[in-house]
Parts: sequence; structure tokens; C-alpha cells
Amino acid sequence: MHKYWLSGVALVAALAFSGAASADIKIGVAGPITGPNAAFGAQLVNGTQQAVDDINKAGGILGQKLVLEQGDDVSDPKQGVSVANKFVGDGVKFVIGHFNSGVTIPASDVYSENDILFVTPSATNPKLTDRKLWDAFRTCGRDDQQGLVWAELARDKLKGKKIAIIHDKTTYGKGLADAARDNMHKFGVNEVLYEGVNTGEKDYSAIVSKIKESGADYIMWGGLHTEGGLILRQMRDQGMKTVMISGDGITDNEFAQIGGPGVEGTLMTFGPDPRNNPNAKDVVAEFKGKNFDPEAYTLYSYAGLQIIKQAAEKAKSVDPKKVAEVMHSGMPFHTVIGDIAYDAKGDRKSVDFVWYVWKKMPDGKISYEQL
Repeated sequence: MHKYWLSGVALVAALAFSGAASADIKIGVAGPITGPNAAFGAQLVNGTQQAVDDINKAGGILGQKLVLEQGDDVSDPKQGVSVANKFVGDGVKFVIGHFNSGVTIPASDVYSENDILFVTPSATNPKLTDRKLWDAFRTCGRDDQQGLVWAELARDKLKGKKIAIIHDKTTYGKGLADAARDNMHKFGVNEVLYEGVNTGEKDYSAIVSKIKESGADYIMWGGLHTEGGLILRQMRDQGMKTVMISGDGITDNEFAQIGGPGVEGTLMTFGPDPRNNPNAKDVVAEFKGKNFDPEAYTLYSYAGLQIIKQAAEKAKSVDPKKVAEVMHSGMPFHTVIGDIAYDAKGDRKSVDFVWYVWKKMPDGKISYEQL
């Protein structure tokens, strides 16, 4: 009887050890899964889910399987903090997200204080990483880099043209607009109008009238695709031919659905199209097989989890702080969007913004094409 009890203890201990060794790693993906920016939330969710599936098929991370949990922040900062706190309570260790800079920044404080490492595929505001948090990384570039590209266009290609700068008052939109304006001023280029609008409205006739009165040939839009598309549609309704210049906030084909045929000719900055990267060929084929076009931040999200996996394997640990140390080391990580190495702040050491134009494609649909 005594001997049986001892063997039972040994059995329980063995089972406990086995369970600990093969424990799942909880991954969170957070973004606007519902609401006006749900198209971008779908990009983050689909990219992360595909990465989880592919990593698990290959044996997981250090033999441990990944389990994905979704958090819907509806592009709202308070909801983003709630999502972050739920992830903490659920034992999530790594997060891909959030989408908006204005949501990611407050959520990042929760992650930093609770030992969660996160990689955002899309939050471009410099403040996110300028605070030098131990756990903050991104696979995208920064607004000060993107705004400089806009200003260089104004200086080099738009001489003598009138430029209006409009933003949506958000951390992302205003930050990008200000970066463009500040760099334009350094180059001796001045705008004819600088205004902010409220998100979520349907009638932008007031700002459209101001743009028309300014005589602007170009409008630099710091904001997302929903409001940008509505402003552009309402400009065309007033017979205006003003060309919109915008950035990574309109990188979804829904922009054309909202803006209508008048979006043709819109100029946009974003990184080189990841769908054309040779490293992404097989993954893109997987997405296409599911009738999902992995545009914009889909592959940026996928890449974020690839980086976490490679860093964990290098660290021989899934401890977020040890993984972060490897990510900060400067080593290159091989991803579907190319090789990425990080500086001490969690920013990419190199990033390129290139120009796209929205145009009618051979199939008759309006989308964006890299110039």
C-alpha cells in the first residue's frame, strides 16, 4: 500500500512536469475587429492567425503550441486598455497589435507593467517607441519618416502647387500631418490650409468648402480610409479635382468603395508591397486559397509573430523579457516582409516608404499599385 502511494506521487509529478513542459503559449491579437476600421482589424487577425497555424504545424515555439486570443478595441483607447488588461488576466505573453497609435500607446503601459511583449504592425506614431519601453516593437515605420517623404514630394515635384493639410485629430492622423507640415516648412514650402476634422461624421461639406476656397491643388490627408474616402467623395460631388495625398491609413480596398471612382489618382505612401516579396510567396498563396487578399498589414502582422518565434529560439526561452533582449540585440530576423533588425527603442533599423497610386485595375476594380 505504501509502495503504491509512492509510485502514485511519482506518477502525478511526472504528469505535472510533462504538462509544464508542453504548456501552451498564449498569443493575443488586438485591433478594431468591429466598427468603421474593421477592415484593418481583419488584416491583423488574419495575418496573426495564419502565422499561428503555420508555426504550430512546424512544431510550435520550442516545442510549445500557440493559442490565439482576439481582443476587439474598436479603435477606442479606453477599450484598448480594457483589452490589454483582459490579456493580462488571461495569461497572454505576446501580443500582435494594436492598430491605431492612439490605442496602442495607452495599452502599451499595461503591457510594459505586466511582462507582455508586443509588436504592432501599424502604429506609426513616434511616441510609442521614443519612451524606450522594454517590450515595444513594430514591423512598420514611423510617422516622422513618412511625413518627410510627403514633404520631399512637395519640395521636389509640387513646386508652385497649393497644398492643404487636413487631419482627423487622432494621435496618428495629426501626428502624420504635423510631420509633413514641419518638414515642408523646413524646406520653405507652406500650406494654404491646415485643419482638423472629427472622426465618425458623415457630412464633411464644411471642410470641403474650405478646401475649395483655398484653391488647393493637393490635399494631404492625415487619417484613415473611412473619413478620407468620404471627404474625397464629397469633393468630387462639388466638382473638385483636388488630388489627395495620404499614407498607410488608407491601405485597404474599402477606401475605394467609400470614396467611389473619384479616388483614382490618389497618391499614397506605404512600405514596398509585401505581397510581392519572394519570402511571402507561399504564405500569399495560402491566403489566396482562402479567398483573402493579404494586403497592407496582414503580412506585417504575420511577420511580427515570425520575429517573436526566432527571438525565442535564439534566447532558448519564451520569457518575454529574454525574448525582448534578443530582439533589441540588432540581429536580423527573416520575415515575409524582408529582413528586420531593431534598434534600442524597438524601431526598425531600416525602413522604406514608397509611393502608390490608386487606379482602375485590369479587372475593373480600383485599387493601389506601387509606382
